[in-house]
Amino acid sequence: MKVSLIQMNSQGDKAANLAAAKALIEEAVALEQPDLVVLPEYYAFLGDTPQEAQAAAETFPEGTAYQLMSGLAKSLKVAIHAGSVAEKEGNSFYNTTVVFGPDGGEIARYRKIHLFDVEITGGTVYRESDTVSRGEDVVTYKLGDVTVGCAICYDIRFPELFRKLRDKGADVIVLPAAFTLMTGKDHWEVLARARAVETQTWFLTVGQTGPHAGGRKWCWGHSMVIDPWGHITAQCSDGVGFTVGRLDFALTGKVRANVPVANHHVLA
Repeated sequence: MKVSLIQMNSQGDKAANLAAAKALIEEAVALEQPDLVVLPEYYAFLGDTPQEAQAAAETFPEGTAYQLMSGLAKSLKVAIHAGSVAEKEGNSFYNTTVVFGPDGGEIARYRKIHLFDVEITGGTVYRESDTVSRGEDVVTYKLGDVTVGCAICYDIRFPELFRKLRDKGADVIVLPAAFTLMTGKDHWEVLARARAVETQTWFLTVGQTGPHAGGRKWCWGHSMVIDPWGHITAQCSDGVGFTVGRLDFALTGKVRANVPVANHHVLA
């Protein structure tokens, strides 16, 4: 399987963000012909306040981001793991991934389970629960014979979710993110590589990069393809762009045969 990871610097202009995402996807597909394209968390809108995020939220399947990604998947004949957007359902809001198959149809929907409520040293406060409700379902989907698991950003700190994805047969796990600069520089790589090693899956981390909210908040970027042995096989440099990786599932089989941890779990 060939994958393209799209690294973005989304801002508070939804139309501009969607145009940027479209251009990057089209470029990646034209140059690399991947089987799967992945976008970062909140690719369609990354504003400053909960009120702005809720105002930019959309219902499915009517929303502009949903319609754009469905149409691109169909016209380019590629699967698109569409990062995440703010989804509105009734009076509730969710941080939601939607995945589209090469025919443009929706094949998976995942609502982020672990919400990022922290106060960073220095006074910056993130309270995702002010904006969205918590998801409940552990989600995988199929691309041909390959099972792909879904997670989003702060989920990476909770290994029990990834154990459940592996138990559901995941060969690949995809984690769109808008990981903060302060935590990302120390924890992003080590956590992602640990999740890959624990689950013995190909682990795809796809981040926002650079400043947003008028420079008051920064994202770490460093989107990566990580193999089941924990090696980084592809990575974005700083800035907007994309990287490409090839996922070799023969390696997955070798790793799982040599260190069969899935057979050795003692605690549920």
